[in-house]
Amino acid sequence: WPSNYSNPTMPSNCNGTKFDDRKVYPQLRSKLKRSWPDVESGNDTKFWESEWNKHGTCSEQTHNQMQYFERSHAMWYSHNITEILKNASIVPHPTQTWTYSDIVSAIKSKTQRTPLLRCKPQPKTKSQTKAQPKSQANSLLLHEVVLCYGYNALKLIDCNRTGGCQNQQAISFQ
Repeated sequence: WPSNYSNPTMPSNCNGTKFDDRKVYPQLRSKLKRSWPDVESGNDTKFWESEWNKHGTCSEQTHNQMQYFERSHAMWYSHNITEILKNASIVPHPTQTWTYSDIVSAIKSKTQRTPLLRCKPQPKTKSQTKAQPKSQANSLLLHEVVLCYGYNALKLIDCNRTGGCQNQQAISFQ
């Protein structure tokens, strides 16, 4: 998402060219299905359309739609967060949790920049019992890792946004 580093708000719904599915050519579509899939509903094209219309239009001064998605894929490819976490033994697990610092440190050691972590509350399941460890019952679920880039989306910079995961809670990665 484009942002102004000195005022790190996330602009959205800017005036600009609406999403055109034809500009996501087959090779780019194949790349995006791997690097930027819709993990919640599975409708990748609708997800990309909403991301472009909400955020991409705000970067249209520097990146047209095709460049926006090509750059998004290149960013994912240059810093594969799943691999970085795996190499630090942070892998999806049904019960293990990590600290905010564990996750940030693993990423920062490879990127040399501070990411932002976004979490969601751990969903309650019918199988959760009172015997469940308190740390697991109160943990957050890692939902998104944000890497921040400079104005032209070429240089990785420290994220200076607030928010994200709460530093004192256990974080699950499932």
